[in-house]
Amino acid sequence: MDAGGMGQLRRRDMASAISGAGRCRLSKVGAGRRPPPARVRVAVRLRPFVDGTDGAGEPPCVRGLDSCSLEIANWRNHQETLKYQFDAFYGEKSSQQDIYAGSVQPILRHLLEGQNASVLAYGPTGAGKTHTMLGSPEQPGVIPRALMDLLQLTREEGGEGRPWALSVTMSYLEIYQEKVLDLLDPASGDLVIREDCRGNILIPGLTQKPITSFAEFEQHFLPASRNRTVGATRLNQRSSRSHAVLLVKVEQRERLAPFRQREGKLYLIDLAGSEDNRRTGNKGLRLKESGAINSSLFVLGKVVDALNQGLPRVPYRDSKLTRLLQDSLGGSAHSILIANIAPERRFYLDTVSALNFAARSKEVINRPFTNESLQLRVLAPVKLSQKELLGPSETKRARGPEEEETGSPEPPAAPASASQELSPLQKLSSMDPAVLERLLSLDRLLGSQGSQGTHGLNTPRRERMVLMKTMEEKDLEIERLKMKQKELEAKVLAQEAVDPKDKENSSPTMLRPLARRAVTVAKPLKKAVVMPLQLIQEQAASPSAEIHILKKKGRKRKLESLDASEPEEKAEDCWELQISPELLAHGRQKILDLLNEGSARDLRSLQRIGQKKAQLIVGWRELHGPFSQVEDLERVEGITGKQMESFLKANILGLAASQR
Repeated sequence: MDAGGMGQLRRRDMASAISGAGRCRLSKVGAGRRPPPARVRVAVRLRPFVDGTDGAGEPPCVRGLDSCSLEIANWRNHQETLKYQFDAFYGEKSSQQDIYAGSVQPILRHLLEGQNASVLAYGPTGAGKTHTMLGSPEQPGVIPRALMDLLQLTREEGGEGRPWALSVTMSYLEIYQEKVLDLLDPASGDLVIREDCRGNILIPGLTQKPITSFAEFEQHFLPASRNRTVGATRLNQRSSRSHAVLLVKVEQRERLAPFRQREGKLYLIDLAGSEDNRRTGNKGLRLKESGAINSSLFVLGKVVDALNQGLPRVPYRDSKLTRLLQDSLGGSAHSILIANIAPERRFYLDTVSALNFAARSKEVINRPFTNESLQLRVLAPVKLSQKELLGPSETKRARGPEEEETGSPEPPAAPASASQELSPLQKLSSMDPAVLERLLSLDRLLGSQGSQGTHGLNTPRRERMVLMKTMEEKDLEIERLKMKQKELEAKVLAQEAVDPKDKENSSPTMLRPLARRAVTVAKPLKKAVVMPLQLIQEQAASPSAEIHILKKKGRKRKLESLDASEPEEKAEDCWELQISPELLAHGRQKILDLLNEGSARDLRSLQRIGQKKAQLIVGWRELHGPFSQVEDLERVEGITGKQMESFLKANILGLAASQR
C-alpha cells in the first residue's frame, strides 16, 4: 500500500491530534488566547554504506525522490514501493552542515524569544545518530554547531546598549536503565523528574554550568561525554547504551522597566537505538540494557499514537524518557525529529519501523509559548532627614518652647504636588512618572489610614491589614491610658484642695510608687487520710471521745521578699495525722497478740500483709519464738523499717474501726 496515499486517514489523525493538543496547559498565556500550534518537524537522514559490511555491493533498499520524499521497497510485494514525505530528506551525500542549516539552525531564534526547542536523533542502532549529533573534529555535528551559533547570538543580543542581558547555562544527563544520571557530576546518583505548578519539566539537583564561550562549553562537555555509557555489540563497537540529553538554558533579563524576564530551553537529545538481540548478539548486561532501551522507545511510540488519536491519557509517566520529552512531544517546544536510517537490506525492518514512527510523529501538534515573567526591581533604600522621619507634629514638638516663643515668621508652604510630599518615593527620579504617581497615591492612602504616616508599600495586603488593625488598637489603648491619667491627676488635685497640709509633702505630678510585691514559693499540697465513715460518726457523736484522727496545726514559714534584709513570716494551715496515746498502745498490743497467736489466715487480715509475708511471720515465730514487740517485724524479710510507721497507723485505725 502506498504510504503517500493515506491522505484521508492522515487527515482524520490530524484532526484528532489537534483536538488532543488542545489539552495542553495554557497557564502562561491569556485566558482568552491560546498559543499558536506548531507541528513537529521531521527530517530523515540516510547514511551511506559502511565499508566492510556484507552486501555492500547490493542496491540500497531506500531511495530518495527529492528533498522531501523517499521510497522504500514493499516487503510484501517487491514490484511495489512505499513512499513517504517529510519536511526534509538528506541523502547519502548530505553533509553535517546541510542537516544543521536546513533543520536545526532556524529554531535557535525561538530561544531568544523565551520559547523552548528540542532536537531528537531517532533510529535503529548503527544508523548514525551519535554522528549526526556529535560528529567529529573534521565534521562537527548538530551539538557543537548549535552551541557555537547560540553563544554568538547571545553575545550580539546581550551586548552593551542592548535592552536585554543574556546568560547561558548547560546541563548534561543520560537515562540509563530508567535511571537519570548527571554526566557533569556522576557521583550524584539517580535523579528525579518533577513538574512545577506551571507545567514545566525540571530535574532538581541537576548540575548547571554557566558558559560564555565555546571553549568553556568544550571544557565541560568533553569530560562529561566520556562518562556516558557505551558498549560493543556485533553491529557497533561503540554503541550508545543510554539516552543522552544536553540541556542548554538561555535566561534574559530586561535592563529597563518593566524589567521582564525570559527563559528558553534547548534540548539536544541523542536517543539510543532500538536493537534486535538476534542480530546484535546481546547477552547478560547488554541484554538487560537493550531491554530497557527498547522498552523506553516502545513507550515513546505509545505517546505519539496517543497524541495522534486524541486519547484522554497520554502515557508520559510510563518511562523516564517520555517524561523528560513531555515538552517536546505534545508540549510547548519547537521540536525537530531527525530520523536516521540505514540503506542495507538487512536493516530493512528497522528502517520501515523508523519511517513509520517518523510519519506518526509528523502529525503531533505542539503549542510553544513565551516563558516570560515580570520581576520587580529592588528599590535602593532612601535616606530621609530627621524632619521627614518625624513628621510635621513631631517636628513642631522637637523645636522646643524657645523657638515657638520667638515666633519667627515662615512663609506658608505652597500646596505640594504628589511628587513633593514627604515620602520615600520622592527621590526615585529614574522611575516612570506614571508608575511613580500611582505609587505615591497609594502611599498617601496607606499613610492616612496608618498612624503618623507609616509607609506600608512593601507589606503584603493581609499583613498590612493586620498591622493597621493592631495600630488602631494601640491608639485606643493609648487614649484610654491618657484618660485614666487625667482622672488620677484630678483626684490628686481634689485631695490636695481638701487637705492643703499635705501639699508641701506631695506633688500633683508625682505619683506614689507601687508597693513591692512579695515573691512567695508555692504552697505544699494539703494531705488528708480517708477514714471509715462509721468511725468518724461515732467519734463525732461521743463528746468524751479522746481519739483525734486529724488535727489542724499551724506552721510558720518564711517568705522571700524583694528586700533580703527584711524577711517576712506568715502562718500557714496544714493537716497532719495524730493518734491518741491510748489508741496507739491498745492497737500495738492487739497487733502483737495477733502476731504471736494468729494463724497465717489471721495475719492476712492485717494491712500490707499478704500470703507470702504471713507464711514468713509464722515460720519466723516457730524458729525464734514469740514476738516481744511489734518492731521485731523489721527482722522478717520483706518488711523494712521505713514501712513500719505507716504499717502501724493503718492497722491501728483498721482495728479500731472493726471493734466499733
